[in-house]
Amino acid sequence: MYRGQLLNSELLSAIGLMGHGDLMMVCDAGFPIPSSAWRIDLAVVPDVPDMETVLSAIAGAFIAEKVSYAAEMTQNNPPLAALVHRIFTDCDYEPIPHATILNEMAAKAKVIVRTGAFEPWGNILLYSGVDAPVWFSKPGLNVPDSYRRRIEQMQGGK
Repeated sequence: MYRGQLLNSELLSAIGLMGHGDLMMVCDAGFPIPSSAWRIDLAVVPDVPDMETVLSAIAGAFIAEKVSYAAEMTQNNPPLAALVHRIFTDCDYEPIPHATILNEMAAKAKVIVRTGAFEPWGNILLYSGVDAPVWFSKPGLNVPDSYRRRIEQMQGGK
């Protein structure tokens, strides 16, 4: 039997299919998911599952190299911004306009995970990364500066 914490088989499959740079969106209950998108709908009733539960479960199984969210979230929903930063501690952040998330980014996502969250500006973009400390662990490799920084981030050195 699978040993990890994440139990949703479709979400596990999506994570397994993510390649370096691929985009996974985790959205609130009201996000207008394009009909062409691969949708994993976890929503049951308002706030079930909530954003913290879903993001924490994903973070345990997924390496996010970069996280984006609505630039408006920092001012208008600071508790959610703090939550995202607490869960994804070892990655880069790039806030973008909410309109860009609605119009452009949803179409670029490999998968969109819908939560039951009732969170204003609650749409989080997770860009798939690699396990840089492992990726560059073989002797004799020349590690580019960008990956040296990434290795430090992942090992807690930021």
